[in-house]
Amino acid sequence: MTQRILSLLFALIGWFAIITQYDLMLKNTQVSFEKTIIRFFSFFTILTNIIVAVYFTLQTVNSSKIKKPGILTAITVYILIVGLIYQIILRSTWNPTGLQKIVDELLHTVIPVLVLIYWYLYENKSGLNYKQIPQWAVYPLLYLFYILTRGHFSGFYPYPFVNVADLGYTKVLINSFWILVFFMAISILFVRVGKALIK
Repeated sequence: MTQRILSLLFALIGWFAIITQYDLMLKNTQVSFEKTIIRFFSFFTILTNIIVAVYFTLQTVNSSKIKKPGILTAITVYILIVGLIYQIILRSTWNPTGLQKIVDELLHTVIPVLVLIYWYLYENKSGLNYKQIPQWAVYPLLYLFYILTRGHFSGFYPYPFVNVADLGYTKVLINSFWILVFFMAISILFVRVGKALIK
C-alpha cells in the first residue's frame, strides 16, 4: 500500500469521525445552534482530529508544504495527548453507546494509533531535533489560553480538569502545568526514538 493510498484511507476515517461527531452533537444539544458550534470547536479532541484529517488530506495530493521534518511528529504528539488523556482521565466519566461509541473510539483510540503507525513509516526522523519542541508547544498553549478566556465569559469549559468554575484558577493552572510537562516528555521521547531509529 503506497503512502498516498494510506493517507487517503486515514483522511476518510478522520473526516467520517469528525463529521459524525458534529452531527451527533447537533442532534443531542440542549443549547442554541450557535453555542453548539462554538462548543464543538472548543474541544482539543475535535481541533486536533481536524488537524490530523487536513494533514492526511494534503498528503493525498503530495503537498510539499507539509514535508518539513517535525510537522508530522508534532501532530503525532498532539493526537497521542488526546488519546492518552482520554484513556487515563476521561474514559471513566461517561459510557457512550451505539454510533457515539464508535465515533468516540475512532477519535480517541483508533486515529491516534493510525497516526503513530504513519509516523513510524514516513516521518523524516533525521530532521528531528529538540529545538523544535517549543514550536510544537505553541498550539496547546494557545488552545489553553482560548478555552480559559472563553470559559471566563461563557462559563463553559470543555474538560473537567480545566473547569475554573469548579476547581478555581490555581488548581486549573496546576493541572495545565502537569499536562504541559506530559506534553514535553512525550515530545522529547519522540525526538529520542526518532534519532534511535535512524542509527
